[in-house]
Amino acid sequence: MGESSKLDKILTTSRDPAEVQDWIFSLTPIGVAFTFYIMFIMYAGIEPKGLFIAFGLAAGLIGLESYWIVRGWRKHHLSTIIMGVIGIGVTLFGLNLYIAYM
Repeated sequence: MGESSKLDKILTTSRDPAEVQDWIFSLTPIGVAFTFYIMFIMYAGIEPKGLFIAFGLAAGLIGLESYWIVRGWRKHHLSTIIMGVIGIGVTLFGLNLYIAYM
């Protein structure tokens, strides 16, 4: 009974327009962390640098999208959950393309 109630809420609850603003602001900490990560990789003697940067970027984006999937689940926003899953798929596809052509 509890699962059908949760599914009904997810299918009927509309998304708040301020959700987009929250998503944009959630990119700020990831951007700052990724900037310092790139600086570390560039000055360290780690090779291949491009591969480490690609995996770091993918890990950060997948972590952020996972957060938004959980947030969508808690707030009963189906579109947020779907966009999070699509975002993870696009990130993995892009990483796969980078690795294939590297």
